[in-house]
Amino acid sequence: QVQLVESGGGLVQAGGSLRLSCAASGRTIGTIVMGWFRQAPGKEREFVAGIRWIGGSTYYADSVKGRFTISRDNAKNTLYLQMNSLKPEDTAVYYCASRNTAYTGSGYYTDDARYNYWGQGTQVTVSS
Repeated sequence: QVQLVESGGGLVQAGGSLRLSCAASGRTIGTIVMGWFRQAPGKEREFVAGIRWIGGSTYYADSVKGRFTISRDNAKNTLYLQMNSLKPEDTAVYYCASRNTAYTGSGYYTDDARYNYWGQGTQVTVSS
């Protein structure tokens, strides 16, 4: 099993920045992809950003491209999401997720059903 714990959420004004962290523990060896998803009240969970653990290739949702940066520290088994120029529509619970099984189908980064492990989520609220 892999345990994921997010931190860094909070309340911020529009235009501000936050940095989310996701610490992974347990059976972290073999991690292939990690990603960030978010869910606002009454809405479905949506993909935000993903990263290959080896190589570091990244992929972003159009809504956050140019504003958010996903990164990872392999030695620390930690995933990050740097969020700049935050907007009220970014308000949501943010979840980190990991996948340690091979998947070559569509939605390599974006299909939440293919991720194996999930964190508990951290609240991000952006005020106007």
